[in-house]
Amino acid sequence: QVQLVESGGGLVQAGGSLRLSCAASGRTFSDYAAGWFRQAPGKEREFVAGIAWSGGGTYYAYSVKGRFDISRDNAKNTLYLQMSSLQPEDTAVYYCAARNPTLGTTRVVMTSPGQYDYWGQGTQVTVSN
Repeated sequence: QVQLVESGGGLVQAGGSLRLSCAASGRTFSDYAAGWFRQAPGKEREFVAGIAWSGGGTYYAYSVKGRFDISRDNAKNTLYLQMSSLQPEDTAVYYCAARNPTLGTTRVVMTSPGQYDYWGQGTQVTVSN
């Protein structure tokens, strides 16, 4: 199975940018579909962005579309989330996740946390006014 470790979180002012990284070990990241989720205090974990296992298709939550960009570097076995125009409501712990591709879903981005099989420990992103 794959192990995931996020990094790149921190404190940033509103309007600023951050790039999160998720390094995979144990297995090749390209063997999985992948996604980013976030969880703010007192709220449920929510989908942010995802990338399909095959075809490179991506999908974003409405709240981040146009501001965030998900990408994967297979050579580095790393998933990225480039975040721009950050707002205080983006403050949360951000998690990367990997999903075993299944028949019929290889080109589909799943958006529910329960549909992912492996999780990192999370990295805190705090956006101040």
